[in-house]
Amino acid sequence: MTRDWTRLASAIEGRRREIGLTQVELAEAAGVSESTVQNLESGVARRRLPSSLPRIEIALGWETGSGEAVLDGAEPAVKPQPETPQAGQPAALPLRIQQELEDGQLLDATVLDLTPDSSAKMIVVVKGEEGATPEQIRRDLLAWADKQRRLQG
Repeated sequence: MTRDWTRLASAIEGRRREIGLTQVELAEAAGVSESTVQNLESGVARRRLPSSLPRIEIALGWETGSGEAVLDGAEPAVKPQPETPQAGQPAALPLRIQQELEDGQLLDATVLDLTPDSSAKMIVVVKGEEGATPEQIRRDLLAWADKQRRLQG
């Protein structure tokens, strides 16, 4: 079966515009270079899937595998978006952060004051690998404790 790279390019650009992102903003949200987004939106045929495609899918709010589905003639599956926050609730987190929070096992979380004379805070969520052994979790927590001391010091 021939893959339709032009179709994927149109789908990526269309979704990017739909959610109000520039190429630069999509690249930042996906953790890829702007040229990666430009190349995907160019529609140039490739021999294999780019390794960056799963990160682009996340940033676009697509289900995993949607890019490949589009190449094969299907529609991308859009992940359901969280409800819009009401007054007094925190704003929705960027899609990349939401995805990272969904993956893995919660090990710890903390709130750190940035400076003594500021009300700004840093929220740190420590996630471990799903199904990690007790020994791996112990090593991860020890590494986090070391980083936490450095952040607070």
